[in-house]
Formats: sequence, structure tokens, C-alpha cells
Amino acid sequence: MQENHRVQKNVGNQDEYTGRPGQDREHTLVIEGRNAVLEAFRSGRTIDKLFVLDGCQDGPVRTIIREAKKHGAILNFVGKERLAQLSQTGRHQGVIAYAAAYDYAEVEDMLKLAEERGEDPFLILLDGIEDPHNLGAIIRTANIAGAHGVIIPKRRAVGLTATVAKTSAGALNYTPVAKVTNLAKTMEELKEKGIWFVCADMDGEEMYSLDLTGPIGLVIGNEGEGVSRLVKETCDFTAGIPMKGEINSLNASVAGGVLAYEIVRQRLQKAR
Repeated sequence: MQENHRVQKNVGNQDEYTGRPGQDREHTLVIEGRNAVLEAFRSGRTIDKLFVLDGCQDGPVRTIIREAKKHGAILNFVGKERLAQLSQTGRHQGVIAYAAAYDYAEVEDMLKLAEERGEDPFLILLDGIEDPHNLGAIIRTANIAGAHGVIIPKRRAVGLTATVAKTSAGALNYTPVAKVTNLAKTMEELKEKGIWFVCADMDGEEMYSLDLTGPIGLVIGNEGEGVSRLVKETCDFTAGIPMKGEINSLNASVAGGVLAYEIVRQRLQKAR
């Protein structure tokens, strides 16, 4: 029983991906110890990232690594000093897992929610959003705009952390968020269900000239690089936001809010 070390606390101001202090990011749940981490995987809890002592290859650790790969967790092999820095108990036994602060939904749950409301599906997909404040703000906008859910990728993107929950101002309790392995593939599957996609792009067609009604997925890209090539190619349209100032870009959450409410405006206008 001494292997079962589960600690539920904030990591303070450590970066949720590197564990280094001084960053405004945090995880709510840190799981330490071989039995605790293995049971977390087997119970279905979403593990965002796993740290394993480099060179440790005994049976239990190999089993944990297999579970991590099977569930799509980000796997990192690190040295003793790094594990000691990340550990909250000092009894990590060579494995530390970062779990999501909130449970994820399934994409199908969002489609069912739209059906229950008697509405065309309205989904927001985020391609590589790394700032937890941006993610939280977009989830908040999604809730207020009546979107049925937010879809994020498993890799190279922030997950549902305590900072995201706080920034969402409670919206995370009401808005489903799904995490998928391949965003473009998920979009293709949703296209088969009648949903079409528009992505934000400063070189796109002016949003006011596009028909944004019907079943729709709004794609917002990374804060710096925008929507990735493959995801952009999977979209049906690109929408540009008119800009009159001296700079030519918007914060990702602001761009998402502007386009989300153009969708809301057009839906309201069509319903009249």
C-alpha cells in the first residue's frame, strides 16, 4: 500500500509542460507512485503527461509506459533531479503523471447536446492553442455564444488545467471539451455527419460575405502560427476579420469571439 501515492494539490506556479517554476501555468492533480499511476490509466482518468525515470525498465514501469502509449499521453524520460523537482511527496518511485483538472467529453456528446436542443451543431475547434488563458477565454465565449462544445488536440496544445478552469469563469462546468488524437481526421468524420468548417485566417474571405449558418465548426489556430496547413486544407472556407488598425492580427481568443458572434448573428437573422 505504500506505493499508492496520490497527491491532489496545485503545483503552484510551475509550468504545466516543463515543471519549471515561474510560469503562470498549473496542474490540479499530480499522481505519484507506480500503483497510483497505473490505476489512474486503468480507471480511464485522462493523463496529459507522464514523467518516467530515464533508464528504468523493470516490469511495472514497462506496463505503465505501455498504458501511456495506448492512451496517447505525452511521455518524457527524465533524470533523477528532474523527478525530484516535480515530486510533491518525495516518493515517486520513478513515475509522475499529470492528470487533467477536469474530465473530457466525447465529440458525440456535443452532437447529442445539439440534437437535444433542436439546434444545428455549432462546434469550436482549436488547433494548437498553448496559452491556458486563451483556452479558458474561448471556452467562456463558446458557452455564451451557445456552442455545443470545444474540441482540442492531444498534442502541442494546453489541456484542461486549473488556470483554464479559472479563466473560463465557470463555463468549463457547462461546456463539453473533447480531446482528439487527430484534428483533421475528426473534421473529416464530422463532415460525413453534415458539418462544414470555417477557419480564421487573415487572408480569408471577409466573414460578412460568408454564409455561416447551418451545422458548423469554427477553427481557431495557434497564437503565433495560426491554423496548421493540413487542418486549413480540411476546412471548407477561410474567414477573414476586417482590420482597420496599424497591426494585422488579433489574440486567438478575441478572434474566436468575433467569429463566434458573427455565427450567432447570422443564426439569429435566419431564424427571424
